[in-house]
Amino acid sequence: MSKIFLIFTLLLTFPNLGFASENISANYAGVIFALFVFVTLLITFFASKKSSSKSNYYAAGEKISGFQNGLAIAGDYMSAASFLGISGLVFFSGFDGLIYSIGFLVGWPIILFLIAEKLKNLGKFTFADVTSLRLKQSKIRILAAAGTLFTVIFYLIAQMVGAGSLIQILFDLPYSFAIWIVGILMIIYVSFGGMIATTWVQIIKAFLLLFGASILAYFVLDNFSFSLNNLLNEATNIHPSKDLILYPGKLISDPISAISLGVALIFGTAGLPHILMRFFTVPDAKSARVSAFYATTFIGYFYILTFVIGFGAIVYLTNNPIYIDQNNNLIGSNNMAAVHLSHALGGDIFLGFISAVAFATILAVVSGLTLAGASAIGRDLYVYVLNNGEADENKEIFVSKLSSVFIGILAIILGIIFQGQNVAFLVGLAFAIAASTNFPILILSILWKGLTTNGAFYGGLIGLFTAIILVVLSPTIWVEIFKFENAIFPYKYPGLFSMTASFLSIFLISKIDKKNIDENKFYLLTKQAYFGRK
Repeated sequence: MSKIFLIFTLLLTFPNLGFASENISANYAGVIFALFVFVTLLITFFASKKSSSKSNYYAAGEKISGFQNGLAIAGDYMSAASFLGISGLVFFSGFDGLIYSIGFLVGWPIILFLIAEKLKNLGKFTFADVTSLRLKQSKIRILAAAGTLFTVIFYLIAQMVGAGSLIQILFDLPYSFAIWIVGILMIIYVSFGGMIATTWVQIIKAFLLLFGASILAYFVLDNFSFSLNNLLNEATNIHPSKDLILYPGKLISDPISAISLGVALIFGTAGLPHILMRFFTVPDAKSARVSAFYATTFIGYFYILTFVIGFGAIVYLTNNPIYIDQNNNLIGSNNMAAVHLSHALGGDIFLGFISAVAFATILAVVSGLTLAGASAIGRDLYVYVLNNGEADENKEIFVSKLSSVFIGILAIILGIIFQGQNVAFLVGLAFAIAASTNFPILILSILWKGLTTNGAFYGGLIGLFTAIILVVLSPTIWVEIFKFENAIFPYKYPGLFSMTASFLSIFLISKIDKKNIDENKFYLLTKQAYFGRK
């Protein structure tokens, strides 16, 4: 088995050295990316020897330090949507694009102060472990698994679209080819290495991304005497919309959409299954809190960089025939703003490095997402729903690994279908589902003694289906994908409506079902949340 794995590693890695045809930047990117893949696959190979137990496979044996986990969380969170999508949105719409970065960041204090420590004290491998402490196992784990899987799938689509666009531009290869590369690699990381491999892939990627984005922002500011004011003045002079890029309205034209997007991003962060899973990898509650602090610091710094990169792209790419096509659009879509900027400022070598880092970013994020989805199927559905918590450990891990293959193939198919969509927007939809399903159940199970199983289950389902239905009926899916003339639901972002529906439904159903409230379980849960397991 070991020899087969190593051979497969080499076959996957070294062909990347020759991907580029005549483009020197593609050669550099191919070399750097191949090196990253080779190193991470070696990590996966060694991690596979330690991933035979549930604790190691799902939670890395709870041996990751607070700092390491904070960096891994940042690596998991700083996705293609952050690097490619947000910088692309700033390039296209100016300050409007910052709605995403602000929303992504503001959610972290909620995790830091309300969830992180309690999550570690209460759970083992998935956030459903927390909710099921006071609610009936089968119903709540079905709901948790559904919320996790829908969130994961939408998030994965965004990463796949980013990967496809990147490879298409850099290597002049078919979009679908890149999708398959990413899909196969993420299946390998998760199936063989579990959380141990995923953690170290994310740590390496986080370092590379922070370093690369810092250098890119430095190049931008260096040309403006490190003055943001000078940069913004030049950007407004060059951009077709002039001063309008400094005001809201280009990306989101009405306050309802802005509020709805903000709600999804802020509260969805606290409901992301692949992020919540990471708090189970540390040894204690203090380390969980430290993890959240470091993650918030790294992520906040990174979003400052995306702001600079986006406005730098306006200055250096707008009206530049090298990067703009005959229709006056950025070659490869707005998602490629950061990539093109790296070439404009640093030439072929820097373009190769940034492209490889962006691709590595995607690989690290999809690994965490796939593991979260696989654990929902293997642990929540297979063990607790189908086998009443009595399943054999080896069978559980096998089902989780098999699930990672299924999720990977599904992500590949959907990534091809959603080609051309802005990756930050797609992630916004994933956050809406997380905010409407996972977050209400998680926060209310910890803080509200009046919550009942029926309230959580049916209210959560209402939130989930409201979010999904409104996404499908929105202009993005109904008009742009299905090609109908007008959207049934007029807003792109359903978060405000679906999250409100979820909380109201949970509250009302729990009130109707109040005879099933178990206050003793709530008080025991509260005690454990603050003081840990005894």
